[in-house]
Amino acid sequence: MNVLVVGNGGREHALAWKLGQSPMVDRVFVAPGNAGTALDAENIAIPVTDFARLIRFAREQSVGLTVVGPELPLTEGIVDAFQQAKLRVFGPTRAAAQLEGSKVFCKRLLHNADVPTADHQVFRDAESASRFIADRYLDDHQSCPVVVKADGLAAGKGVFVCSNRIQALESIDRIARQREFGDAGKELIIEERLDGQEASVLAITDGRTILPLPPAQDHKPAHDGDRGPNTGGMGAYVPTPLVSATMMHWIEEHILVPTVHSMKRMRFPFQGVLYAGLMVTHQGPKVLEYNVRFGDPECQPLLMRLKSDLAELLLATIEGRLDELPPLEWDPRPSVCVVMASEGYPGSYQKGFPIRGLEEAAQIPDVKVFHAGTRLQQDQVLTEGGRVLAVTALGSSISAAKLQAYTAVKCIRWPGAWCRKDISDKALSGSR
Repeated sequence: MNVLVVGNGGREHALAWKLGQSPMVDRVFVAPGNAGTALDAENIAIPVTDFARLIRFAREQSVGLTVVGPELPLTEGIVDAFQQAKLRVFGPTRAAAQLEGSKVFCKRLLHNADVPTADHQVFRDAESASRFIADRYLDDHQSCPVVVKADGLAAGKGVFVCSNRIQALESIDRIARQREFGDAGKELIIEERLDGQEASVLAITDGRTILPLPPAQDHKPAHDGDRGPNTGGMGAYVPTPLVSATMMHWIEEHILVPTVHSMKRMRFPFQGVLYAGLMVTHQGPKVLEYNVRFGDPECQPLLMRLKSDLAELLLATIEGRLDELPPLEWDPRPSVCVVMASEGYPGSYQKGFPIRGLEEAAQIPDVKVFHAGTRLQQDQVLTEGGRVLAVTALGSSISAAKLQAYTAVKCIRWPGAWCRKDISDKALSGSR
């Protein structure tokens, strides 16, 4: 069977790499791919939103399974287009993808399903949102623990965690007046800021059976100690001790199951990856947001540990027979993923720097360097994005996996390369 992976990031490199290990799979194509997928699969120069060309390619190459990585083509209806063409595709429909594509839709569903989440208000314009903040918080420097979110997709950057009124009003201005995130800011949400640690729980579901994956912990802020602006994710590790087996069972019963059932009741049946971004508070886990695809960078350490056949798992999901599969097999060793980024990210950055040391890093045992923002120019790998590489390692313990990952990071160089130095330290410190 031939497989097509849609996307060009670190998540798609990990998916192509793992799918290529399946005895069911003959060839793996990635559209459009990056320098790393060019090594582990075959790149196809088709944009992720050119559904007609992707469908034509899938037919011409007898593709038996298409796996969609990023959120944009999912929210624009790529699954619907492939299904109409009678092609097997993994991911939710456009209607179901609203769970990530619209934070307002997500909040309404959580409220209707009685799933724990932060209290919130929805606003359609900057004036009413600013008035809400000004009326509630009278002094500029008074504590104002809120989160301001653009409704639509903003590449992980349309969320502002605020501490005072000035920050909240500036966030509203950027989203709704300056339209920094375009149409994603047509509506916005202001919600209470939850205290605790974040965790990521991903589950595969065919709409009836829910198969939770081991819990992960992402690191969204740019700098060590969770400081700086939000990013698409600077690293992750799996599993996280923050989520115990007891808590995992509670999350499945009180968060995942009600969500899947509510989507079905709304006639938006969900099939694919349901990713719950959670805050573990003193009152228990609460949903911050849902994503409708494998997280990036959570996907990389998860797939490093997966021993089961990924192609078989995704096909069973599409065909509605997840309940027939044996339990998934996992490498017992934890995995740590460190993202290496371009200077200036998550703001503006330069592209086109040659990356050195990739061969050296690849020689380190139990390490895989997944490419995200890279491209090939002749035989040279160049930087092409903000998040450039996802250096991922297995180890006998979380500290051992961290050491392996950072040993590989030290091998890799380009002008301005940087990363967080504290990925997985929350697990090592035992802090909650």
